Amino acid sequence: MEFKHTLPIQLRFNDVDKFGHVNNSVYFTFYDLGKTTYIADIMRLFKLEDQTTAIVVVNINANFLAPVYANEHVAVQTATLEVGYKSFTLFQQLIDTDTKEVKCTCSSVMVAFDVKSQQGVPISSEWKEAFCQYEGKDIIRKE
Repeated sequence: MEFKHTLPIQLRFNDVDKFGHVNNSVYFTFYDLGKTTYIADIMRLFKLEDQTTAIVVVNINANFLAPVYANEHVAVQTATLEVGYKSFTLFQQLIDTDTKEVKCTCSSVMVAFDVKSQQGVPISSEWKEAFCQYEGKDIIRKE
């Protein structure tokens, strides 16, 4: 899989547990950083602004493949797999930037959410087009 978005992650002292590797709960903070910068980059590149719609996580799954140690250099890579009517699916992976070894993978289902009405809303055609252009392919789910 090709990733157009990669965010280097600085490991912190408190990320590491008594076994000398990054605690599994910390990986989700890395994925949150990746999601946040990925969406912000798309918004900036395609000049998208919407103060009434938020994006929320409704499902997240991680597969831990290998431990990350305090002395390793890692980055989170993020891509949109598909965009549906009200949701889109992100795929992320945490990699060792020196060896390119995949340490963990994560799949998240994200929903467009109207802050005022507190309900899911359709993803706009502008956002769908921006996701497709950023990823360089048609990722709109055929419904």
